[in-house]
Amino acid sequence: MKFEELGLDTDILEAVQKAGFKEATPIQAQTIPLTLQGKDVIGQAQTGTGKTAAFGIPIIQNLDMNDDHIQALIISPTRELAVQTQEELYRLGRFKKAKVQVVYGGADIRRQIRNLKDHPQILVGTPGRLLDHVNRHTVKLDHIKTLVLDEADEMLDMGFVEDIESIIKNTPEDRQTLLFSATIPAAILKIGKKFMHNPDTVKIESKELTADLIDQYYVRSKEYEKFNLMTRLFDVQHPELTLVFGRTKRRVDELTRGLQARGYNAEGIHGDLSQQKRMSVLRSFKNGDLDILVATDVAARGLDISGVTHVYNYDIPQDPDSYVHRIGRTGRAGKSGVSVTFVTPNEMGYLRTIEHLTKVRMTPLKPPTAEEAFHGRLSAALGEVEKLVAADQTDALEDYTGAAKKLLAEHDSVELVAGLLKSMTKADSSTVPVKITPERPLPNRGRRGGNRNGGHGHGGRHYENHRGGRNNNHGRGGNRYDRDRRHNNRDNDHRSSDHRNGGGKNYIGKRNYTIRNNKD
Repeated sequence: MKFEELGLDTDILEAVQKAGFKEATPIQAQTIPLTLQGKDVIGQAQTGTGKTAAFGIPIIQNLDMNDDHIQALIISPTRELAVQTQEELYRLGRFKKAKVQVVYGGADIRRQIRNLKDHPQILVGTPGRLLDHVNRHTVKLDHIKTLVLDEADEMLDMGFVEDIESIIKNTPEDRQTLLFSATIPAAILKIGKKFMHNPDTVKIESKELTADLIDQYYVRSKEYEKFNLMTRLFDVQHPELTLVFGRTKRRVDELTRGLQARGYNAEGIHGDLSQQKRMSVLRSFKNGDLDILVATDVAARGLDISGVTHVYNYDIPQDPDSYVHRIGRTGRAGKSGVSVTFVTPNEMGYLRTIEHLTKVRMTPLKPPTAEEAFHGRLSAALGEVEKLVAADQTDALEDYTGAAKKLLAEHDSVELVAGLLKSMTKADSSTVPVKITPERPLPNRGRRGGNRNGGHGHGGRHYENHRGGRNNNHGRGGNRYDRDRRHNNRDNDHRSSDHRNGGGKNYIGKRNYTIRNNKD
């Protein structure tokens, strides 16, 4: 469906065109008309299917530009997603001159208060920080026309139910409520029943979420072999824009330092970094100034980054949902992508569980030999030489032709080219020693996902852990959070943290997973 068929204002259509949107994605085509009619909507959609525009376009169209109050509120589970949402809404509303602000924990609340005095019409924020502002009376929600709960299942998982309910109670009863979630478990339906008025449900069919453009591989290896094998794969596969996932913050730091020591253009993100550093790294990665981004699941949750060609799961995720989110960063917009998952022998049960629930069988990948890695590096050097030759550089090379003729007169041409290739071929990075601290193995798991050691019950979520992946028992579906998070990302105010405990989810046997193909 064309955006012109949705009855949108010309200034919004111009912004949509400038943003590069050609046609409405399924979630947009189904949601926008309902939202413009003022109906409440429950939308099932993965990150990357265009849901921000699905709720953002009608919100912007319905804005009263003569009203300085906050008219729309979008609640997001993470700081990164909140910032991305604010940026996209700003782009969509720029020709209408819509004012959009974002608030999140871990940032200077005084600066946010100053920005709020500019009277934004749309406010995006994380639950903890939004509630901070509500309690400080720096945000007033009594003129809210539209409330959006984005990534609702993630917010439930992270224990935000009480904060969200407190925020909603400060909004008008007659508001429009839009709820978006990757899955629609009973807890989501309960929220819909409690806070929404006869909502329409929009569900994207599985065939629209299937990513058949992602080549999925696994490499069976021992823990101490993984780093060398991964860098050899870099030499052979020539990834252009790469995501590497580690299980813990310590792992991310060590992988980042190791890759940098071996000459790779890599940076890492996790919850212990300052917000300024995280946003700087993400900006560099999005702009293509960074080749490799190393991240934990929590830090990367909700990131919508285009152009990723390869995803490497250095640590296999403990639940299928994380795998879906990880590899969904590639294979977008009709382009092919590659995912490689490293699996130790005792983790094969997790691999089979992922395959069973995603209905995709991963292809075993034989680790490259040292000789194959060398030929991969040589191939990359040949490619660079061919680019130089193919480029029209007649004038640029004119000053060098005399020296070139002299060399050809004194040396064999094959030897000269061989010397050029040797100088341009990347050195064998495996000669640089790198130590990666072993993580405690995941609990053994049977083929169908049973947890034999009782680590987390069935499919308990594994969140960032500053202490290096120590396995604690939290019962069925319990969440594991970084013990040090309570000391971070706060503004000396106990309500500003954007992570809570509780609200676990059972992933095994209840959810029909398909790998998404993000279309925007």
